[in-house]
Amino acid sequence: MFLKKNKLNLIIILISFSIFFTKVFSYENKIVIKVNNEIITLLDIVNEIKYLKALNPNLNNLEQERIYNIAKNSLVRDKIKEIEISKIQKFEISQGYLENIIKQIYENIGMNNKEAFIEYLNNLDIDEKMVEEKLSNEAIWNQLIYEKFKSQIKINRNEIEKNVKNLKTNTKSFLLSEIVFRIENKKEEEKFINKINKSIIDNGFGNTALIFSISDSSNTGGKLGWVDESSISKKILSQLNGLKKNQHTKPILIPSGYLILYVEDIKQIEKKVDFEKEILNRINSIQTQQLNQFSNIFFNKIKKNVIINEK
Repeated sequence: MFLKKNKLNLIIILISFSIFFTKVFSYENKIVIKVNNEIITLLDIVNEIKYLKALNPNLNNLEQERIYNIAKNSLVRDKIKEIEISKIQKFEISQGYLENIIKQIYENIGMNNKEAFIEYLNNLDIDEKMVEEKLSNEAIWNQLIYEKFKSQIKINRNEIEKNVKNLKTNTKSFLLSEIVFRIENKKEEEKFINKINKSIIDNGFGNTALIFSISDSSNTGGKLGWVDESSISKKILSQLNGLKKNQHTKPILIPSGYLILYVEDIKQIEKKVDFEKEILNRINSIQTQQLNQFSNIFFNKIKKNVIINEK
């Protein structure tokens, strides 16, 4: 049963109070949500809010109720993944792979090394072990998706090799963020898209990604980093080429729903082409894009079989 409005407001006030004084009082172990038999407490939500704010300082610009719901939904998503992971034999995740995921996180918030990231977390009273556990679970989820869908990945190496041979040494690169969303009721499509567009204007693209995006990138405000035009499909590139900095595409239909891309910056780069390396990079980029789509589709499928109860 959903929380009543006045009860939700009280919880939000308590959470704000606890963050302000950097301590949690007697309500810390109160169960707020059950996802099947997994519980989420108020303390979990407090910690998730701190974590999300660390990754997205602009989150502070949103109202407290919105922040509460973002953190709650983020934790529910994590629990659903954990439930699915628990059904399988545990994957062995290499430390190198985990370190690469951590690197992507701290680079997205403008840091150069892990040590600076850990110090940043400590200064915000965020448990680095909690963060590492979250990212480790994400790595296991990615491995699960790869094992489950690797046979369905479609890569045309001949076409890639042909494109690489014609590759320009002067190329364009985009600093991108994304919002991926689904619309269950087609009658509500226009209304929902207008809602997202209004949120982008009112709250910014990164915060809108936190609110609406179903992609795993939502926790970092949808950030994808720098992407060369050579790694982008013709369908999407045709939309990006018409944009300037700080503009975003219209919704683009993809297998897992709709995609909106935001161009934070654009640059021209001179690159000496190492053909084998470039081919491998493109194969990896295409594979990652397809696996992300499989991840979203699979998550939405298993979510339908999960019972979510709010206390």
